[in-house]
Amino acid sequence: MGLMSMTGFARAAGARAPWRWTVELRCVNAKGLDLRLRLPAGFESLETEARARLAKALARGTCFATIAATREGAATVARVDAAALIEIAAAAREAAAQAGLAPPTMDGVLAVRGVVEMVEAGEDEASLAAAQAGALASLDAAITALAEARRAEGAALEAILSEHLDAIAALTAAADANPARKPEAVRARLAASVAALMESSRGFDENRLHQEAILLAAKADVREELDRLKTHVAAAKALIAKGGPVGRRLDFLAQELAREANTLCAKANDVSLTAQGLELRAQIEQLREQVQNIE
Repeated sequence: MGLMSMTGFARAAGARAPWRWTVELRCVNAKGLDLRLRLPAGFESLETEARARLAKALARGTCFATIAATREGAATVARVDAAALIEIAAAAREAAAQAGLAPPTMDGVLAVRGVVEMVEAGEDEASLAAAQAGALASLDAAITALAEARRAEGAALEAILSEHLDAIAALTAAADANPARKPEAVRARLAASVAALMESSRGFDENRLHQEAILLAAKADVREELDRLKTHVAAAKALIAKGGPVGRRLDFLAQELAREANTLCAKANDVSLTAQGLELRAQIEQLREQVQNIE
């Protein structure tokens, strides 16, 4: 199925006389799914269906969906204010009679402002319904294009995540094989530390000191952290292979990887092991940054 990015852009357009429309979709990262729609006047009834189609196609991310529509070449008709026409004609005839003038003509009365008004023809419900259906079809086309863009970016992210996971696995294996973790190396360091303490003070109980040294050595063992790092890496690779909307689970695994790497650094009792732990932390942080883009 593959991974999908949460970011992407798509655009589709259509026309059915006298309407033209465009659909634009723009997606950015988000913790959940947030749909933000803008619809033109006359197309408000599409909101519920548009939201349903977007929610079916997207699992995470903030999606800004805009449908813009224009009505071209709209016909105009003349509207006569009959009441005003009658009233003005009567007043004009009365004034003409009183002044001894010729009565007003029809074209003269119609020329009076407000009697005749040119207005846009009433909306054709059939053409509007056809435009609304066309806009939804364009929305579907835009959703398909958006999915393709998000899938292409997801493939690129998958390669990056795999590189980081391979690096984490290699560093974990190197830390596991670090000579400083071998029993003889640990024993030599403890023996040297105990000898130094015994020489500097005569108040120590040698047996008690050896017991404490053994306890400290046990606490400094990073076997458990290394095992968990390996397990989390395997789980992350399995999720990537599965594909789909796995971004949240990958983010959780990245947090767990960071936790184990921090503990390894805290427990490391050798400079070389500490260096490997710090490199692990850097790789895991880069992994987590990229995971934020996954749906």
